Amino acid sequence: MSNKAVLAESLVVFAVVLLVHAAVWDRFSWCALALAVQAFYVQFKWDRLLQLGGAVFQFRTAANSGLLPASMVAPLLGIVMKERCEAAGMVYLERLGVVVASAGMLVALFLSVLALGITKPLPTNTCVLSGAAGSLILYTMKRSLAVAEVIEVLEVLLIFVYLSMVLLYLLPRCFTPGEALLVLGALSFALSRLIKRSLAAPEGRADPSDVLLLVAVVGAVLLGLFFAVLFLFLDSGTWISSLFFHTMTAVLGLGLLVPWLQRLIQRNPLLWLPQFLFQSQARVCLLGYWALLAASACALVLYHNAKRASGAKKHQASTATRKCFHLIVVATYVPGLVLDRQLLRVAAALCLALLLLLEYVRYFRIKPFGQALRQLLSLFLDERDSGPLILTHIYLLLGMSLPVWLFPRACAPKGALSGAGALVPYSGVLAVGVGDAVASVFGSTMGEIKWPGTKKTFEGTMTAIFAQLIAVALILIFDSSVSLNSSYAWILAAVSLVSLLEAYTTQIDNLLLPLYLQVLLMA
Repeated sequence: MSNKAVLAESLVVFAVVLLVHAAVWDRFSWCALALAVQAFYVQFKWDRLLQLGGAVFQFRTAANSGLLPASMVAPLLGIVMKERCEAAGMVYLERLGVVVASAGMLVALFLSVLALGITKPLPTNTCVLSGAAGSLILYTMKRSLAVAEVIEVLEVLLIFVYLSMVLLYLLPRCFTPGEALLVLGALSFALSRLIKRSLAAPEGRADPSDVLLLVAVVGAVLLGLFFAVLFLFLDSGTWISSLFFHTMTAVLGLGLLVPWLQRLIQRNPLLWLPQFLFQSQARVCLLGYWALLAASACALVLYHNAKRASGAKKHQASTATRKCFHLIVVATYVPGLVLDRQLLRVAAALCLALLLLLEYVRYFRIKPFGQALRQLLSLFLDERDSGPLILTHIYLLLGMSLPVWLFPRACAPKGALSGAGALVPYSGVLAVGVGDAVASVFGSTMGEIKWPGTKKTFEGTMTAIFAQLIAVALILIFDSSVSLNSSYAWILAAVSLVSLLEAYTTQIDNLLLPLYLQVLLMA
């Protein structure tokens, strides 16, 4: 990626930061601006280090470090959540926003300091900026956070440090520094929240849909870490190892995760889940429709692999073929968002755990399906899957699901997310399902004018903006709960900035774009 493209990406991120703080301004805004400036300088230092091959861990080489766009996601999300929930009088969610913003800033600052520590010679000006930003952040945290919140923020930082050391060593070339910050930061926060819920005295029944997400994600990741360490000493491709894998998965799932979930929700999850899924005829129909779409996606994979086996010249799936999965995912999520968002939250959490488990089967070559999954999915790989794991399909699920999971439902009845904020649950559908897919298909087939320093085209970006605006109009027609209150100019600005970010970023856009669109819509 050329320096022009990196600079353009940085300018788009700065534009988002300034636009958000034009609508939302508090004491954390100064910290966010200072963090953005120092992350901009550190990013260029880390890019040079990656080009020279001098980084301690092996990162994905086909992209820049992406430190600036990744550093701003959690702080901006926490700031807009704090302001929205404060306006609605939701004190708990307001304080949660403060913790998210503080933890995001501290984790990003730690990663920046780590980058500076391994850069030779030590960049004096960048160190001064990082020190000033760190001092401002710590001073603001001291003035704004209670003791319990400070402990939670430090807990997130500690978990992030240990997870980074372990996962970046076990999974070389799977992440850029920015992607590692996003993924490991989110995982650290989820683990911290789960620990806090588990240690707290039970006070009534927790919402099972919220707790299920935490237990499913944390449990699946811990399961992967267990087998990754175990198979350093054993051959994972034998029948004995495969039988051990299936047995231990069942034992840990039924013996640890299910009781853990039962303690949190104070009911048997194996009895609650079927009752929840088949609660009404509408849910049964929706589940049947989703099963049909899943079968269609599997049939598409098998069809293209059959074409490859028949001797077709093309050995990799085209852009249009890969974007067919975006269309299937949009067809999956839109009815769920319109008809039953709670069912969609639970189903997405279960699907994420299932995809992670299948990726372990593929990665460790677990019999009888491991080798078959390797052959079937190899057709759909691109440069973003340069590491041992295939993560693009998991990122697609995350990008569509994160706005649904992060949507502060408790604020909605009080009108905290009126106007453009009513589109927050649709951020993944708009940014990834519609915008990214349309930009890739039209840009690769009809685009001629390229953005400076990239392969993306002006025509693709403009078509993506237009398609997302049409999608917003359709949402207004079919979802009666969405009322924009004349915030059309803000929506146009948000969609345009995110589409520009899609054109210039080399990070995993399935993960990054929905979060930026959510931040802008919530502001």
